[in-house]
Amino acid sequence: MRTLTFGYSPCPNDTFAFHALTHGLVDAPFRVEPVLLDIEELNRRARDGAFYLTKLSVGAFASVGDRYRLLRSGAALGQGVGPLVVARTPMTLADAVRGRLGIPGIDTTAYRLLRLAAPPTGEIVELRYDRILRAVVNGDLDAGLVIHESRFTYAEHGLVRVADLGDWWEQDTGLPVPLAGICARSDLDAETIAMAEAAIRASVQYAFDHPNASRAYVRAHAQEMSDAVCDAHIALYVNRFSLDVGDDGHAAIARLVGAHVGAASRSAAD
Repeated sequence: MRTLTFGYSPCPNDTFAFHALTHGLVDAPFRVEPVLLDIEELNRRARDGAFYLTKLSVGAFASVGDRYRLLRSGAALGQGVGPLVVARTPMTLADAVRGRLGIPGIDTTAYRLLRLAAPPTGEIVELRYDRILRAVVNGDLDAGLVIHESRFTYAEHGLVRVADLGDWWEQDTGLPVPLAGICARSDLDAETIAMAEAAIRASVQYAFDHPNASRAYVRAHAQEMSDAVCDAHIALYVNRFSLDVGDDGHAAIARLVGAHVGAASRSAAD
């Protein structure tokens, strides 16, 4: 039986959604070799076609060219799921983008949304997503662009919300926020791609039907997250779009990928 490498993140939404496929709980004519990496690392690896199947930020689609094609299943889209800009004290978004701003990666959807909403003119500092809150708290950054569980925990660090870029996108476009998708390497044959898409959809459906089956797997990769944060994370990012992107999802992805974004300065920190 063929083995396909599958890159996805250790975040609760991915370990919940892809647990069944990874552990052979759904029918698939291939084995999966999971590789769990931060989303920006997955974005970088995709430039060289590192994995047969991989999660990618929608913001990174342009950088991988025609090397990958989007599958209809496994995506992360929705309402109220967008990245946040946070800071130690209240400020406007215009003030935040003029200062020293931490981002989770140049190719992330979060940064693409920020450049559309308010192109940064200050210093951009790339940090792994889970280090941004601490850097803001410590004063190393004036503000931070946060994703994943940081969306739920920033207030526990004494930080305040500056802007919700998901709200901005939804009000501006009327479309769901297109964060990430599962893509197949384009040199796979059409039959294998179709089978992978079906297997990923079956894995997501299994997760919905058996929500506790993946709990140990989710907890093993959740670092310091509480069960409540894990559950909130899953509920937010695994939804009907994860089963099938649908017409609204495709429209949102096309809108974001085709949107013109402003440039910004960059600091290669981390």
